Amino acid sequence: MFACNGILFNHESERRGENFVTRKITIAAGRIAEGLQDHLELGNLDSLRDWGYAKDYVECMWLIMQQDKPDDFVIATGVQHTVRDFTERAFAANGIHIRWEGKGLDEKGYDEKTGKMLVCVSPKFYRPTDVVNLWGDPTKAKTVLGWNPQKTSYEELIRIMAEHDRKMAKRERAAKLAEKA
Repeated sequence: MFACNGILFNHESERRGENFVTRKITIAAGRIAEGLQDHLELGNLDSLRDWGYAKDYVECMWLIMQQDKPDDFVIATGVQHTVRDFTERAFAANGIHIRWEGKGLDEKGYDEKTGKMLVCVSPKFYRPTDVVNLWGDPTKAKTVLGWNPQKTSYEELIRIMAEHDRKMAKRERAAKLAEKA
């Protein structure tokens, strides 16, 4: 019996808890697109994260466990994106294009078509001990294990999550309409 260590960076999916920022964003984008939510409040839009697809990370964990000797591996994509970029892409996956105005706490995202404010920054979502720059180096996992951290691209990850959460919003909207009928 031996122990391997997998140091996992942010592994996201449509099954991630709704309190995580990625799900908060994709859920809000779907709900806003369906007319169920007015806007989304976020913290630091400039925070950088190394987001990968949880399904791919599980594959890497399996590969780690197949090793004959214990070793440590970083499970990450090696690519960073801002919360702002993730937000833009999640809204775009729902047919909404965001135009940003302002800086810092005064930054807001507006629907390019309607001009309606859809995203704003709130100090209550700033973390006092936030690590602004999370970035992993998956080189060892790629070379030793033959793992592809980009098997599911960042863009595909957001599309998967956004589609799932839009379907969830459509069901919620249908249920509300049925209640009124």
